[in-house]
Amino acid sequence: MASHSTGWTPVCVECDRLTRSGVVVVTAAGNAGFAGTARTVGADYRDISISDPGNAESVITVGSTHRSNPHRHGVSYFSSRGPTGDGRPKPDLVAPGEDIDGPIPGEGIAAMHGTSQAAAHVSGAAAMLLGRHRELLGRPERVKEILCATATDLARERHFQGHGLVDVLRAIQSV
Repeated sequence: MASHSTGWTPVCVECDRLTRSGVVVVTAAGNAGFAGTARTVGADYRDISISDPGNAESVITVGSTHRSNPHRHGVSYFSSRGPTGDGRPKPDLVAPGEDIDGPIPGEGIAAMHGTSQAAAHVSGAAAMLLGRHRELLGRPERVKEILCATATDLARERHFQGHGLVDVLRAIQSV
């Protein structure tokens, strides 16, 4: 059953506890949004594909967009989509997650794809927001609220794009 223990697994419970203690927790939505083959168009996208700990209510769950042109290409086909198994809207935000250059041990730099790369962008945005507005330290719910409220709508469905594309400059200027 897809909704069994959604948001109540040990990792989700711990993430919610960590957030209540004052830590901003950012997590990848997962890469299970598409189950079909390259030939399939539209029919094989999975709802309720957010993975733990992205199902935790208090965390900032991040989906993936195209690296250089998210407005045109939208949300990455592989990015997990909501709602959660118990009906809550997720992901919260999207960020660049395709063709992101990163270090590969023993191999140098390579292009990587996934919501983990997107989550790193949002972690950086949260850190910049906290660095500029020290009064937000210990207030992870407020950080999440600001990042979501200032995101750029990509005109995609809510369960795929969340509140939209993270916009760190707009977030910093909004406080």
